[in-house]
Amino acid sequence: MPTPPPTPDPTTPRDLVGIGIGPFNLSLAALAHPLTELDAVFYDQRPAFHWHPGLLIDGTTLQVPFLADLVTLADPASPWTFLNHLRARDRLYPFYFAERFHIQRAEYDAYCRWVAENLPALRFGHQVDAVRWNPERDVFEVDHTQLDTDGEAEALGRTYTRNIVLGIGTEPHIPDPLRPLVDAPAVPVLHSADYLDHRDALLTAGHVTVIGSGQSGAEVFLDLLRHRPAGREQLHWLGRTEAFAPMEYSKLGLEHFTPDYTRYFHALAEPVRDRLTTTQWQLHKGIDADTLAAIHDELYRRTLHGGWPDAVLTPGVRVRTAGRIATTKVELHLEHLQQGTRSRLTTDAVVLATGYRERPLDRILAGLDPYLRRDSRDRLRVDPDHRLVLDPSVTGSVHVQNAETHTHGVGTPDLGLAAWRSATILNALTGKDTYPLPHRTAFTTFGLQQHQPRIPSARTPRTLTPLTDGI
Repeated sequence: MPTPPPTPDPTTPRDLVGIGIGPFNLSLAALAHPLTELDAVFYDQRPAFHWHPGLLIDGTTLQVPFLADLVTLADPASPWTFLNHLRARDRLYPFYFAERFHIQRAEYDAYCRWVAENLPALRFGHQVDAVRWNPERDVFEVDHTQLDTDGEAEALGRTYTRNIVLGIGTEPHIPDPLRPLVDAPAVPVLHSADYLDHRDALLTAGHVTVIGSGQSGAEVFLDLLRHRPAGREQLHWLGRTEAFAPMEYSKLGLEHFTPDYTRYFHALAEPVRDRLTTTQWQLHKGIDADTLAAIHDELYRRTLHGGWPDAVLTPGVRVRTAGRIATTKVELHLEHLQQGTRSRLTTDAVVLATGYRERPLDRILAGLDPYLRRDSRDRLRVDPDHRLVLDPSVTGSVHVQNAETHTHGVGTPDLGLAAWRSATILNALTGKDTYPLPHRTAFTTFGLQQHQPRIPSARTPRTLTPLTDGI
């Protein structure tokens, strides 16, 4: 692990403080690392980097190619690329022969941890408590608590900075009808984010219900199915969507995850953006087709000797209410959305693959509330450079990562746009094209305005002077 640079004078403002060190702010830190003119530090309350450790199920892969690492799509020559990680671990040739375009999640986690362990600007074990604007000094004040290895407060600190980037990420979402069950631990009712921590108990439970029709629900159901005895699977998989639908993964469909579409979406009127966000779920909440195929293959394999597996897969179902029966079982009250019918399901364990929500920024931004500008639904306004719209009296900037779906669209949480967004933010902070970005990224023209592709002109060959006879 690199030795952190000497601690600067705490009263001297830094250029940038990053709050949260998930993949997106880790991308920003990696691209900021070579910029010697930018004095940056990043804080995270966790003791070290980990990316969805509860869902690193054997064999599960990223839904984006390995080129969607932290830096490549902004700077392929960066020392922090995934390929350079493989080179550092002497794994480049095995990866070459494996011919994998989509890497395993555990491999992506290992790559990010390698980057995190080698960037000197990262400060884990630091909980940010408050952010304020100091109008007398024209700087932000960031109060933080240094935590010991047990997560207890060890020291208090304050950092002054001209700019902030919030990358505090998302948190597991638990629907209200199921929240009381999670709070009472007698029967295993857990979010899929904690799946691996409870996997052994789930494999031995009598009957298990998986709720959620997205990728996580499919992966959890498949893993349980593969490891429970044939004929005695005792599994239910329920989802609200009308089908266990595949993710939109056509080439032109994927162009919704380009800078071109992000810019187009941001320029739309607020009501149009809100309507689009609710209709585009299959672009990012569907299930990978290979996972669906693997589930069908496993179910089919279990019919080869006659009979059907004891597994029920039902889409179009919502959980109305839920309660405990004695201390060992859970009763789910279900409603089929198309039939309008209701029933009850008794189960011994529940896995909630109910997705994630953006972490609320209200607490951390409470000190800036008088300066924040909001839209008609009281959401933070965000400009094209992922910067919060603040009162003009604030000379510093606050950028956000993965907190702007309402202004930037479905690509906001997508790893494939991480490097581009980080480069956009750094260009805004430095006031120049520190990282030159592409002018066009999609074949689709999303509006009537036509894009003129800027193709670098071919190098003009030198004109040779004809030789004179005799020379």
